[in-house]
Amino acid sequence: MLDLIEAGRKVADVAHDLGLSDQTIYSWRRQDRIDRGLESGLTSAEKAELTAAKKKIAELESELAVHRRATELLKEAVRPKARYAAIAAMTEEGLPAQLACRVLGVSESGFYARRSRSPSARSIRHAWLTDLITEIHQNSQGRYGARRVHAELRLGRGIQVGHGAVEMLMRRARLVGAMRRPRWKRTKPDEIAKDLVKRDFTAAGPNRKWLTDITEHRTREGQVYCAVVLDVYSRRVVGWSIDSSPTAGLVTNALGMAIDNRAPQSGTIIHSDQGVQYGSWAFTKRAKDSGLVPSMGSVGDCYDNAMMESFWSRMQVELLDRHRWRTRVELANAIFEYLEIWHNRQRRHSSLGWLSPVEYEKATIVA
Repeated sequence: MLDLIEAGRKVADVAHDLGLSDQTIYSWRRQDRIDRGLESGLTSAEKAELTAAKKKIAELESELAVHRRATELLKEAVRPKARYAAIAAMTEEGLPAQLACRVLGVSESGFYARRSRSPSARSIRHAWLTDLITEIHQNSQGRYGARRVHAELRLGRGIQVGHGAVEMLMRRARLVGAMRRPRWKRTKPDEIAKDLVKRDFTAAGPNRKWLTDITEHRTREGQVYCAVVLDVYSRRVVGWSIDSSPTAGLVTNALGMAIDNRAPQSGTIIHSDQGVQYGSWAFTKRAKDSGLVPSMGSVGDCYDNAMMESFWSRMQVELLDRHRWRTRVELANAIFEYLEIWHNRQRRHSSLGWLSPVEYEKATIVA
């Protein structure tokens, strides 16, 4: 368009052909001359930079207004002691203390007085407890929440500390335990044995009631299946078996291990869901030959074996879902460590007075 004007066409003719005003053409021509250095003024690039700068300034002004309002609200909600800590952090980053004190509404002299003050006995104790809590949390591989950390401090370390203090220090250190999710299982819709437990998951002594069930978890090689036998009295895993398929042999091997380990007297109840493995000839024969009495929950009701469901839920959270397992052997080794070392000998159970199953049996069973 401007080339036409340079070639000698009149501005009015070009404007008429393009449906523009003469003034628009004159403005474009002048801007073109400025961009080429033939006239003085702001170039197109400079105008674009100026527009972008004005937009950025407007954004910064809005952001500053938000910060100012947030600071006002924080002054009301946050105690000066906490503001001093924020100022100290900002000064370490190179920001001027005078400005930080003014913005956060505290006196500069108060800030320096507090910074030069020796730490209180309470803060020293909190720092010491935080180190212990972190150590316990790490030793549990991140599984323990505040309740079990508190129990370990009191019972395992002999330290008197309130549960609320442990919660507070864990929150400050951003330490959380493994959280449980509900788990539901399918059951086979054929009743094979009567329910002798009837959701009464208590026992007067060991080897009175055993619970058993199967769980599965994926690895890159394929599924891994684990069957467990749990003693209701102490929550101790007394038998277990791991395999790559959920066969009758899987549950029979777990039961056989429990029988060999505990030598139960005749009449011990072995309670399961109505899975096909537990109705197999091999499992029922092994149970009856050892004097065990089979028991099965009702069809499709996970609450009839709720203690086992709770056990699997904890294992899912504390072990299975915490890693991506590459091989079956890797997962099998981890399950072994979890069952025999962590669950039976180390994990503190609230229902057992914060003792592990092995500790509970030693403390309550008279030889």
